[in-house]
Amino acid sequence: MKTYNKPILTRKDIPDIPGVITNAASVFNPGAVRFNDEYLLALRVQKRSRETVIMLARSKNGIDFQVDKKVIEFSGIEKVKEKIYHCYDPRLTKIDDAFYLMFAMDMDGKCSLGLAKTLNFEKFNFLGIVADGDVRNGVLFPEKINGKFMRFERPNRAALENGTVSGNSIVLSESDDLLKWTEVGVLMSGRFHYWDERIGSGPPPVKTEKGWLHIYHGIAEHFGAASIYQGGAVLLDLKNPLKIISRSMNNFIEPREIWEMAGQVPNVVFPSGMIVEEYDEKGFAKLDSHVKIYYGAADTVVGLAETTISELIEFCYD
Repeated sequence: MKTYNKPILTRKDIPDIPGVITNAASVFNPGAVRFNDEYLLALRVQKRSRETVIMLARSKNGIDFQVDKKVIEFSGIEKVKEKIYHCYDPRLTKIDDAFYLMFAMDMDGKCSLGLAKTLNFEKFNFLGIVADGDVRNGVLFPEKINGKFMRFERPNRAALENGTVSGNSIVLSESDDLLKWTEVGVLMSGRFHYWDERIGSGPPPVKTEKGWLHIYHGIAEHFGAASIYQGGAVLLDLKNPLKIISRSMNNFIEPREIWEMAGQVPNVVFPSGMIVEEYDEKGFAKLDSHVKIYYGAADTVVGLAETTISELIEFCYD
């Protein structure tokens, strides 16, 4: 696992857009995908008002990014009757020839999930609110399983001491049309006293010949004064992704650099985007393929870790 000693994107990389955003406060938690020989990141960008917008960044090498001087506009989202305060933490998944952005939506009394579709990263069509209740960390599988669309999500059902509601389990849901979803079952929950006491999905699952490889974040809360966000991995059965083949006992990434430990929310490494360089003719990620993992650091900047599929699978057995 290779990590960098500085972030690849900071607020200084966000261009001013008069009347929309000026002197951005932070950029973090990106979704990631390859399109037309470019690496694309869908960025969570925060204004000084703490409002959020989603912006697109482009790169030829996956390291040096240029941020588009415009925000992503979701055509059709204006039809939502409820007030939407923030759209953030986008996850990007390619299914067939289309790309889907699933993102969190802060609304009155809850967080929901929104879904948008694009074919060219120029026009984004809002498909609708695709969750009931209080839900976040929604990630789509890149293909149907047993004839159904699949996603992981994290229902917020646990009341915390500070009065907020959070979640402690990753749940699998299925759908016929990507719009209406039914819970299938609980994949896994947090492990008390370890690095992943509370958990949520990271980037979308990746299909390998060894199983579905899924990166998730874990939060260690037993330090009292601080919650520490880290990254781990789990390997799942290809035909039944509720069946765990192996789950990492250790994290593979944690806050160590000063910019990961200090910021808007200290001690956070939050993996949200993952790009696999090589797939075989059957659609499996090659075991020796290079992998880029993009993550939010301290809810302030974007970091990058580089590894391989085989190394990530090995982490599942740590």
